Amino acid sequence: MEASDGSTIKQKLKAYITAEIIKNPEYPLRDDEPLISGGLIDSFSMAHIAAFIERKIGVRIPDTDLTLDTMDSIERMTARITAALGEPEDRGSP
Repeated sequence: MEASDGSTIKQKLKAYITAEIIKNPEYPLRDDEPLISGGLIDSFSMAHIAAFIERKIGVRIPDTDLTLDTMDSIERMTARITAALGEPEDRGSP
């Protein structure tokens, strides 16, 4: 696992989700864009995203945490991951 801050985590998640889940690497995915509730991805994709997070970031997301509350946007995923890593969420550069 390589060290990751909130900004790096967001970049990794966006790259994976747009290329592998949405199948459109050029899609302008926003950090706050609703993924499941907005119809962009389906709930089955969450298992793939969770596996990616574990493999590339080193954080295991239990099935019970694969919910809209924790995984419906890049921001929510990043908050969940950084909490597991024990780091404050990076809100971006000023």
